[in-house]
Amino acid sequence: MTTVTNFTPREIVGELDRYIVGQHKAKRAVAIAMRNRWRRQQVEPDLRDEIAPKNIIMIGPTGVGKTEIARRLSKLSQAPFVKVEASKFTEVGYVGRDVESIVRDLVEVAIQMVRTEHLDEVRTRAQERAEERLVELLSEPPAPEVGAGAHQHGPFVVSATGAVSPPSADRLATSDQAQVRARLRAGELDDQLVELEVTDSGNPLVSIFGGQGMEDMEIQLKDMLGQVPGFKGKTQQRKAKVPEARKLLEEEEAQKLIDMEQVKRDAIERTEQGGIVFLDEIDKVAGKRSQQGGPDVSREGVQRDLLPIVEGSTVNTKHGPIRTDHVLFIAAGAFHVSAVSDLIPELQGRFPIRVELESLEQADFIRILTEPRNSLTRQYAALMGAEGLQLSFTDAALEAIARYAAEANQRAENIGARRLHTVLEALLEELSFSAPERTDKRVEIGEDEVKQVLDPIIADGDLAKYIL
Repeated sequence: MTTVTNFTPREIVGELDRYIVGQHKAKRAVAIAMRNRWRRQQVEPDLRDEIAPKNIIMIGPTGVGKTEIARRLSKLSQAPFVKVEASKFTEVGYVGRDVESIVRDLVEVAIQMVRTEHLDEVRTRAQERAEERLVELLSEPPAPEVGAGAHQHGPFVVSATGAVSPPSADRLATSDQAQVRARLRAGELDDQLVELEVTDSGNPLVSIFGGQGMEDMEIQLKDMLGQVPGFKGKTQQRKAKVPEARKLLEEEEAQKLIDMEQVKRDAIERTEQGGIVFLDEIDKVAGKRSQQGGPDVSREGVQRDLLPIVEGSTVNTKHGPIRTDHVLFIAAGAFHVSAVSDLIPELQGRFPIRVELESLEQADFIRILTEPRNSLTRQYAALMGAEGLQLSFTDAALEAIARYAAEANQRAENIGARRLHTVLEALLEELSFSAPERTDKRVEIGEDEVKQVLDPIIADGDLAKYIL
């Protein structure tokens, strides 16, 4: 059964607000798109197949939150999600990744998601079975030392002269599994080494053919080698301490308890009905036709190759054919050189929702430094906390940092909120270097400290260009 979250659009926007400042239009657009996935599941099957997802293009300069919106959306969606850069793909026939690998990556994500869910369901049973196997391994008596000319017969050792040595009392004592189990649960045997057989799932021959654009050959090679005796289910002996051995055995037992064919079927359904693909840097494959010649073959070729995937087609994967008719595509790009209208018309038509993200100003930078749960100031305070320092910023200091970041964006390229990273790194460089040797454990960054460090950098235009 396909898992689709039933958050309301307002709840989705509220969750995104906890991590991303501003960009209300973009948040509303993705929230509606997510809610429509749930609404479609409630429609009668005949009409459900006719309802296609309304793909989105987000337009805005770098560093304003396009990728962050997609990343947070993936955690909320509980659906297979992949982020790819359109510039990594090239037209078929050129060196580069095949666009169909997007769908293969998406179904692999779905396989891992569904497999993890199934593993969680059988985790308790797997732990019990792993403990039984571990008790058996620990209860096995060690092999007795056999001298020259002697041989072992069961638990007895027969010397070269014919003398029979009975099993030692120590070895008989270890066979008490109840006692071993009690000691195992108490953690008394954690330092003991055990030897166990683990499945070797690696296939070193496949890596020979690695590289971009080789996905089809890799799939065929794996399938072919899977039929060869000795390549599938191969085991190897391994020694490990009890805690590590327990994890290995739990994983092996859990794998035995789940039905991988059912996992694949569920993953394929989830991919087809709820998959989300974030196509970043879509503007890099959009280009204006030159007046002298035709279009850029490579760029327009990528768009033509993307078109069937976005429109809805069937892609063959090693897990079976995947239909992309109901996969949601969210594209994003700065479009500071090209425009959405420079995309081929067929591709434009498959992205009916277009949202323009706003550039960030000084007031936005102040909110970014203070409001999100993962704000940079909290991150730096946590990093310095590892050294035993209590780092804090005054309100005046935060305003000054925001002002310098906005000024640096005006003087050089506008890289949005990413400018805060460069400004804070320059500001806290000395503290980060000397933190382990500092005796004062409370450090408060004020406006004077900010000006003292950043004023000389901002005053020197060339220096600011390279540092900030």
